[in-house]
Amino acid sequence: MHSPSVLPARTRSRLIIDWLPWLLPWEWSPAIILCCALAVGLFARGVHRERSRGTNTARWRSALFYLGVALVYVPLQTRFDYLAQHMFWIHRLQHLLLHHLAPFFIAWAAPWSLIAAGLPARWHPALQAVLANPAVRRFYRVLQHPIVAPVLFVGLIYFWLWPSIHFRAMLSAVEYRWMNWSMVLDGVLFWWLMLDPRSREAGAQMGFGARIPVVLAVVLPQILIGAYLSLHKGTIYDVYAVCGRLWPVQPLTDQEIGGLITWIPASMMSLAALLILWARWLHNDALAHARPAHDPLHAPALPGGLR
Repeated sequence: MHSPSVLPARTRSRLIIDWLPWLLPWEWSPAIILCCALAVGLFARGVHRERSRGTNTARWRSALFYLGVALVYVPLQTRFDYLAQHMFWIHRLQHLLLHHLAPFFIAWAAPWSLIAAGLPARWHPALQAVLANPAVRRFYRVLQHPIVAPVLFVGLIYFWLWPSIHFRAMLSAVEYRWMNWSMVLDGVLFWWLMLDPRSREAGAQMGFGARIPVVLAVVLPQILIGAYLSLHKGTIYDVYAVCGRLWPVQPLTDQEIGGLITWIPASMMSLAALLILWARWLHNDALAHARPAHDPLHAPALPGGLR
């Protein structure tokens, strides 16, 4: 068997042609494409500007951010989205990426100061005015409240998996888009609240110690719903029979796999967050009196808690 590196040029071209349709959007969404392109463009510009000023930006932050944006783009703007509309377990994998992994990587990268640096200078006053608006600040504080944030994070999973709501969302283009957008936005808000590298004194919404019970609070509800889906003896979601399953998989098997995805990897994300949170807590304690003022990872917060 030939390795891909020594395949004839014609064969490589044929493979690219065969795979290209799977990489193209199933349903074009200018909003998703524009948001992903803007995020990547502004972040890259911000990194370039900071480095031109002599500020070192860790490459791991760039890698995490680009990976996070890619994990938003791929499930929504490739044929992955088509698969998710016809197999329940792929739908659960899609939401694992959109609600957990992609936002987790984006928040871990702490990109807000770099994205702000990538904006044209003439936009900064308007951005500052929006973020300083009392109504915006109050709304943001409500969303990031230590009780509201985990309830919203887990509540959205339960809401979109409620059988009657799920049935409608999978058959309605508008509700389907609302479902996916809400998962991404809520995921970014929650994981940023948990992974913000700053202490409470430096501008974070919550102190490191206060975040530990919050990140643990979302574990049990995800285990419960995942276990329910995996162990339930009847078919819960008939919509995939209406849409037509892509492969000859028994409905219960499809449901069991989807439940396991909701149960195990989604819950494990909290363990990963705890490890990062603990490391950052120790790091902040050790460097509390020695941080350089120009370090972009610990730059002063913009109004509203964003950076």
